[in-house]
Amino acid sequence: MLVNVCIAKLHRATVTDADLNYVGSITIDETLIEAAGLVAGQMVQITNVSNAVLWRTYIVKGKKGKGEVILNGPPARLFQKGDKVIVLGEAWVEESDAKKMSPTVVFMNDKNKITKIKRGWRPE
Repeated sequence: MLVNVCIAKLHRATVTDADLNYVGSITIDETLIEAAGLVAGQMVQITNVSNAVLWRTYIVKGKKGKGEVILNGPPARLFQKGDKVIVLGEAWVEESDAKKMSPTVVFMNDKNKITKIKRGWRPE
C-alpha cells in the first residue's frame, strides 16, 4: 500500500510576491527546492502562518539564489508579500518506508537564505 507523507518542510519562508494573474502554483528558489530534496511539479501544501490558510499546489522552479517564494494565481488573494509560510512537500511511498521516514526540514532567515538543514531519512 502507498501512503501520502511529508518528505520535506520549508520552515517559515517569507513570501516575496503574490501574482494573481499567473496561472497558479508556487514559485520557489531553486536553492531551497534542492536543499529540501523537492522537485519542480511536486505537490506541496502551504500554510500561511499569518492567517492559517492552507493551500495545495505544485512547485515551479524559481531563479537560483534569488530567495523567491511567490504564490501564483488564486492563492495570491490569501498570501501576501511578507507573510511567513510553511511549505510541506508530499510524496507517495510504500507503507514500510513511511514508518521509517522523517522529513527534511530547511530553516531560513527573513530573506529566505538557508540557516540550517535537518536531514530526514528517505527510501532509496
